[in-house]
Amino acid sequence: MKILIINGPNLNLLGKREPGTYGSQNFESYFDQLQEKFPEVELEYYQSNIEGEIIDRLQAAEEAFDGIVLNAAAYTHTSVGIGDAVKAIATPVVEVHISNVTAREEFRHNSFIAPYAKGIIIGFGLRGYELAIKSF
Repeated sequence: MKILIINGPNLNLLGKREPGTYGSQNFESYFDQLQEKFPEVELEYYQSNIEGEIIDRLQAAEEAFDGIVLNAAAYTHTSVGIGDAVKAIATPVVEVHISNVTAREEFRHNSFIAPYAKGIIIGFGLRGYELAIKSF
């Protein structure tokens, strides 16, 4: 099985950015832990702060991966384009959020990805990625 993890804007700052909300571990060290925990799964990681690059990566991943774990971060609530890209590809996508977005600002309650996702995991910290991988 081959799974792509895509992280959106500001997630490159995990471990430094708002540790009370997002924790103190950076994603690269967590990704190493995921690879150790799932040796039978070929995991690939991609992060971008640029909406179009995320769309390009989703489109390119369609034939190459069995599943995609997507944390589009703030683009979840603003990007019709990323939602359309998830809708357009056949590869299943699980939407993940580290924080409980429904307990945060009102604008974060809407997701342009959710209607096209296989499922959504929110509020379990970085462990949400592990749960998403197990869902495939």
